[in-house]
Amino acid sequence: MKRTGVPCAAGPVSLAVIVTASACAWATSLDFSGRASGWLGAGRDTSVFGLAGLRYLPEARYSTPISEQLAFDAEASVNAFLSANARDRACSLGVWLRPYRALARISAPRFYVRAGLQKVNFGSATLLRPLMWFDRVDPRDPLELTDGVYGLLGRYYFQNNTNVWAWGLFGNSSPKGWEVYGSERWVPEPGARLQVPVPRGEVAATYHHRRVDLLTSPSVPIDEDRVGLDGKWDVGVGCLFEATLVRQVGRSIVPTETWQRMATVGLDYTFGLGSALGVVAEHMLVGAADAPFVKGTDVQLSALMLSFPLGLLDNLRGMVYYDWSNRDPYSYLGWQRTLDNWVFSVGAFWNPDSAPASAAGPATGTTGKGVRADVVFNH
Repeated sequence: MKRTGVPCAAGPVSLAVIVTASACAWATSLDFSGRASGWLGAGRDTSVFGLAGLRYLPEARYSTPISEQLAFDAEASVNAFLSANARDRACSLGVWLRPYRALARISAPRFYVRAGLQKVNFGSATLLRPLMWFDRVDPRDPLELTDGVYGLLGRYYFQNNTNVWAWGLFGNSSPKGWEVYGSERWVPEPGARLQVPVPRGEVAATYHHRRVDLLTSPSVPIDEDRVGLDGKWDVGVGCLFEATLVRQVGRSIVPTETWQRMATVGLDYTFGLGSALGVVAEHMLVGAADAPFVKGTDVQLSALMLSFPLGLLDNLRGMVYYDWSNRDPYSYLGWQRTLDNWVFSVGAFWNPDSAPASAAGPATGTTGKGVRADVVFNH
């Protein structure tokens, strides 16, 4: 935050003048905004279905300086959601009202610390993300919505652009990212990340620990440790890699140990065709085994995204995911127009009627074939 340049009125020293001077000297703000959206869709997988919905995300932001170097800000928003899904001559309704973000932050030129319900994401990949540990952002979603996690996170920047993250999550029981089972709600989840600049890019290492909740009674304690590596470089063509290794140890009478691994490599490039054709291609290996680097149940996925602006207002995007093990493609083609506060989008998808277990994670999305139209208003 910075000092305002508005002069204060002169006069005798009094409480009123001191209050007025303080108000003039520091820039405090309280802002309200929101995002309203609605959608209609229809398609077919194992049967014909139709869908419709409304969503409203009101948000309040407050900020005030603490000193010359420190500032405080906070934000809060809720997700109000109404949906209807018609299938086989039956209609189901869903109504949600839950917190979306609720956090407070203290920041300075080289660090910030924030606490509360927040979005935490990192990594180099765009379409197939092994480091999608705490979010489920779908690149096909025009709103890029994802649930947050409760926790405390700090980040410090050194002069050479090296930066260090440290966090502790707490109170999150629902599965996050690629998780099949959530965490034990009141057991803290510590983690850290180090990002280091290198010639023409950066590399990073990440660690996270949690206690898995299998929802069994009596519960079987399972400790999980994750290690991640990622990097990206610009050598004319954008190059990236992202990899994670997950170790789970069951603390039962007979201890068990399982390993999961994911690795993605990718390229991105912008061609000088028309208004510029952007291409992103990524390939992922997913596997599980009794040891970290032995043969196991490995699955391979590939993804390709093409993005082509049509002038200043319109954009076309096409995406294809391919599951090599099951020989299943997942396709999406979308158009989006942005007009001041309005966003209009239409998307068509062509996917298998039912997703196999190997491709049922956040990367593949809706099953079946269909179309969907969205309208978004930001205020």
